[in-house]
Amino acid sequence: MTETVATLQTEDAPAFPNDRTCPYQLPEGYTKLRDGQGSLRRVTLYDGRQAWLVTKHEAARKLLADPRLSSDRTHSDFPATSPRFQGLRDRRPAFISMDPPEHGSRRRMLISEFTVKHIKGMRADIERIVHGFIGEMLAAGPPADLVSQFALPVPSMVICRLLGVPYEDHDLFQDASRRLVQATDEAGAITARDDLDHYLDGLITKLQAEPGPGLLGSLVAEQLANGEIDRQELVSTAMLLLVAGHETTASMTSLSVITLLEHPDQHAILRADPSLVPGAVEELLRYLAIADIAGGRIAKADIQIEGQLIRAGEGVIVTNSIANRDGSAFEDPDTFDVHRSARHHIAFGYGVHQCLGQNLARLELEVTIAALFDRIPTLRLAVPVEQLTLRPGTTIQGVNELPVTW
Repeated sequence: MTETVATLQTEDAPAFPNDRTCPYQLPEGYTKLRDGQGSLRRVTLYDGRQAWLVTKHEAARKLLADPRLSSDRTHSDFPATSPRFQGLRDRRPAFISMDPPEHGSRRRMLISEFTVKHIKGMRADIERIVHGFIGEMLAAGPPADLVSQFALPVPSMVICRLLGVPYEDHDLFQDASRRLVQATDEAGAITARDDLDHYLDGLITKLQAEPGPGLLGSLVAEQLANGEIDRQELVSTAMLLLVAGHETTASMTSLSVITLLEHPDQHAILRADPSLVPGAVEELLRYLAIADIAGGRIAKADIQIEGQLIRAGEGVIVTNSIANRDGSAFEDPDTFDVHRSARHHIAFGYGVHQCLGQNLARLELEVTIAALFDRIPTLRLAVPVEQLTLRPGTTIQGVNELPVTW
């Protein structure tokens, strides 16, 4: 155990993570961390351990690309930001928790399905899915819950098509996914993970008996059959792709709608010039940074950076929201600006672990934002934004319900 297993929260090591009080603004504590001196700050995690928090954009990119930082979440000293993480250490992880060269070999098994060319080929299908759910919402009439009627089912159906998972099972895996990413204790996380394990293991058995389309079918027929990947790792990989493939995009869609409706000047600019949508998506990704606690690492060796020494065995957390609000990288960073050139944000991470599904997420957001406001130009929140219930800082940022009307 390292010397970082320490201490109670102090003024020099404030508690992390913090809950948002606004869907699109930093918690007050994060603003203080960002505006302080230096690029790294000590923070105290829920279990009393301390870790380094990276608060500046340049330092974040350097460290995310540094091979001396490990992504191995099974390590006992990996910086866990909630009890949920402790409950999931006992299984062989998916590739995002592996380091090179093992990480690279596993990622190459999947990359062909997530290339720019392949994802572009999915546009027409995604557009049909998006317009189908908008049509259903319009037919049902206002008010509506944008999460359950649109933001969640769109990416859920899209990732099902890509993986070859039956969409008719969406109630089961959406419920288990929600319980997994929002679990507040070890037992809840383990139960949700085991439910997804059971479902995906059964699906793999079916695909072994009768091959099917999609990435999961290909992995079963090729990598699993040839012994390139074992069954438990395949289940973990399928779970990662399924959960991340709909939970994150659903959250981004909901918070993007809130952000645009709460910034009517920027919304009007976007409505007047739809060619700005791709750039606006990048700005929304920067501004919202929903995967705020995904950048955990553990140092494998001493690292000297900007006058600070990260010792081997210490935890490091790159928090996207703070780094993406760094004024040295983004002028007037707390302002939402659809004209901003924000492509260098780190909402998808950076380095070898940069999000595999980023091309798909970008395309889905472009299509959903453009279509939603084109089909429902009078869309508005049905309750004041202050009444929305936000998810806690220990999970993917977002809302579980979003009442809207038109």
